[in-house]
Amino acid sequence: MQKKVLVVMGSDSDFPVLETCFRTLTDFGIPFEARICSAHRTPDQAADLARNAAARGFAVIIAAAGLAAHLPGVLAAQTILPVIGIPVRSGALAGQDALYAIVQMPAGVPVAAMAIDGAANAAVFAAQILALQDETITASLIRYKAKLADSVGERQKRLEEKLHAL
Repeated sequence: MQKKVLVVMGSDSDFPVLETCFRTLTDFGIPFEARICSAHRTPDQAADLARNAAARGFAVIIAAAGLAAHLPGVLAAQTILPVIGIPVRSGALAGQDALYAIVQMPAGVPVAAMAIDGAANAAVFAAQILALQDETITASLIRYKAKLADSVGERQKRLEEKLHAL
């Protein structure tokens, strides 16, 4: 059975940030489930989600949150699955507070921190974790990386055309 990714966001207002995550997981053919859960408003639900994630077939958890951004850490405290945190740009500090909250986890409760609004990288990182035991995802990642390299070559050609036109 193919493992899934659990994507948890603190609010539906985080959807525009997570959209690239959902698209990237879909492009890799990785099944996922998306949930809204608050570390502060529904802490029992958050704990239950994390505690039961592995039994429900999930192999990785991606958690996005802004401001105090406790959601990734709360989930990580309740599971042995890898948790990837996405700090969401919001509030007076434009996501820096969320980034610090995710990065500053205590020893023994790690959360992999992505860049502020780094949802696409969270999906790629989840794919890399799953690829350790799934050759189909490994092949998809190899194609993905090749496309990235090709895009740089195309950008170089456009630059040369612009310079030549001067």
